[in-house]
Amino acid sequence: MTRTPLRPLARILDARAKGENPDVIERENIRKRHEEMRDKFRRRSEGRLLVLGVFFFCVFALVGVRMGVLAMSEPGEPRTAASGTNIVAQRADIVDRQGRILATNLSTYSLYAQPPLMIDKRRSARELVAIFPDLDEQKLVKQFTGKRKFLWIKKKLSPEQMQQVHDIGDPGLLFGPREMRLYPNGKLAAHVLGGASFGREGVNSAEVIGVAGVEKTFDAYLRDPANGGRPLQLSLDLTVQAAVRRVLWGGMKLMNARGATAVLMDVKTGEIVALASLPDFDPNDRPRPLTKGEAADSPLFNRAVQGLYELGSTYKIFAAAQALDIGLMNPSTLVDTKGPLRWGKYKIRDFHNYGNQLTLTDVIVKSSNIGAARVALQIGAKRQQEFLKSLGLFDPTTLEMVEARGARPLLPPKWSEISTMTVSYGHGISASPVHLAAAYAAMVNGGTRVQPTLLKQAGPQNGERVISQKTSETIRNMLRQVVVRGTASFGEVEGYAVGGKTGTADKPKPTGGYYKDKVIATFASVFPANDPKYVLIVTLDEPVETSGPKPRRTAGWTAVPVAAEIIRRVAPLLDIRPQIEPLHPVGVTLTSN
Repeated sequence: MTRTPLRPLARILDARAKGENPDVIERENIRKRHEEMRDKFRRRSEGRLLVLGVFFFCVFALVGVRMGVLAMSEPGEPRTAASGTNIVAQRADIVDRQGRILATNLSTYSLYAQPPLMIDKRRSARELVAIFPDLDEQKLVKQFTGKRKFLWIKKKLSPEQMQQVHDIGDPGLLFGPREMRLYPNGKLAAHVLGGASFGREGVNSAEVIGVAGVEKTFDAYLRDPANGGRPLQLSLDLTVQAAVRRVLWGGMKLMNARGATAVLMDVKTGEIVALASLPDFDPNDRPRPLTKGEAADSPLFNRAVQGLYELGSTYKIFAAAQALDIGLMNPSTLVDTKGPLRWGKYKIRDFHNYGNQLTLTDVIVKSSNIGAARVALQIGAKRQQEFLKSLGLFDPTTLEMVEARGARPLLPPKWSEISTMTVSYGHGISASPVHLAAAYAAMVNGGTRVQPTLLKQAGPQNGERVISQKTSETIRNMLRQVVVRGTASFGEVEGYAVGGKTGTADKPKPTGGYYKDKVIATFASVFPANDPKYVLIVTLDEPVETSGPKPRRTAGWTAVPVAAEIIRRVAPLLDIRPQIEPLHPVGVTLTSN
């Protein structure tokens, strides 16, 4: 650095020549030097203060931004240290054929405790029991005062319960975010949906997995992130399902039945539009399975899929269809109905005495056991088995429910001649109502087999042919006559030309044999009979109609009126307009010359 001398020689000599004091020059230079030094230090200090100010500004700005982010984010408990992969909790919605929600997700919280952090453990246990009466106070105190460092208290909390726990004020009671499965329609379609529960669990999330119904069948699809949250669309119609369940519930109570089920299926696509099984349950609070007693005693038991019943005279239409299709008979062929029909020590009788002969049509209309048995004998055991198997009555259905896999029809252990006769009228063989719905759909849709499905379809299935188109038309006429002048006269619904077949079967005892005063009553109906679109199966377990002087248990008095009311309610919902049934031509036809 260049320094200015305090006593520059030139100026000193010049000052002396002029008679001035040279010391003044030195003092002036000292003053200037001090001012320069002061300015230099001031600039240095100002620069340091500026840098320090900028630093503090950035720090406070960063803190402020972080505080803002925390204030706008959802509150959450700190994560505990844990190994393993992250839990995927997101699960896709389930919707009906119109896109209405059947199952969705709800954000909530779980409650857990860390006893080492708790302050007043006994008070906390007492307060928790007041909020959750199902908890045991003594057990909680033992857990809180023991050696455990972590325990779950409640897997799901309502917002009100969460606030009440928060008000306890104990730092050892903590909340973890959860995504729970919600079924906004309660019991509606409970057996189809099944339910969900928690699988792997962590403090900050839990794995939602299906435990029954379509929730379990399509569990992988519903949990797959690759689907982008695309919902699973079922074939059910929520409005129709609600109407079916409501009427079925009223019918079950009115007929004093132990249980009931109804299956409504599109005869061409195989779509299950409604499926109800009673008693049912709320999948939001799924009950525990029974550990003793009969499976049917549990509301979890799906009678439409898991219930394997002897479906009685509803099977007679299969014998008639096969006899027509192979050319063995026509609708007017006379069948010997003189009874009783003896085979060894066994006797086959009719509910009423129908005389010595009936036409094949009247065997179905009047529901003659003897007539059906004689038709089956002419068909033969081997051909009978092949035909019933082609209708899917020997194997579990392909319905997209885990419960359907174990519902294998019960067949005679040895298919003897007596088995051929009894199977023709639905005795000694058991199947589910869904099996029956699929078989009846094939009977009336033109003769092609359909597989029942719970997924919305783009069009008809066009399955393998089981009977001819002509036979299918004849069968539709027979089923119509059963309602017009036969055992299902209570099934008439004005404007919808209902056809169907009744079936009343004695209920088997768990220990063997049959009850004398308990039956399974079934009505397999189709509508409109002239151009069938839907098949409806209604089955009542142990019904008894008591309005008359004697109790009546047959399907014509129990299942048929319930099915008729269901059709009356749901046909308009299915966009089926009532029509005047065309008159049959009279015997004389006017022609021109």
